[in-house]
Amino acid sequence: MSRIGQKPVPIVSGVNVSVADRVISIEGPKGKLSYEHRPEIVVEVDSDANQVVVKRAGDDRTSRECHGLTRALIANMVEGVTKGYEKRLEVKGVGYLAAISGDVLQLRVGYANELHQKIPKTLNVTCPDATHIVVQGCDKQQVGQFAAEVRALRKPEPYNGKGIHYQGEQVKLKPGKSATK
Repeated sequence: MSRIGQKPVPIVSGVNVSVADRVISIEGPKGKLSYEHRPEIVVEVDSDANQVVVKRAGDDRTSRECHGLTRALIANMVEGVTKGYEKRLEVKGVGYLAAISGDVLQLRVGYANELHQKIPKTLNVTCPDATHIVVQGCDKQQVGQFAAEVRALRKPEPYNGKGIHYQGEQVKLKPGKSATK
């Protein structure tokens, strides 16, 4: 039995949860999210106890796999519409800059041309200064995906540490050519 799947998801005040035809819709102060779960899983809203209960129909492998996953996704959705998610990126390097122009993130990260990354409408992306990027939103997957796409434009290189880092990320630096002599 899935230990995570057995736990009910508490519904925080100010959050509306509805289930209709395998589609779970969660609405809160930060936004609205929906998810269509697998047919092997049964999701029920217990309004008396103010919680969402996830059960599985059978005991086959797919049902067991999706049981904990569905519960975790619902818990992430509830947290996303109440608190939201945030990823912080740092741009490190001489002359490396980040700026926002309309719905486009502009990056000068050592290439001959400026790189442009379109910002999705559901995300809030800000640049407090020229070397920091803050990605916020209610969908955990979308926040992480956009941050990963921005980081992939110029990954931190292992010799000088230049590039786009997650805030607090430690990049192990390699010794250069002079270290071998």
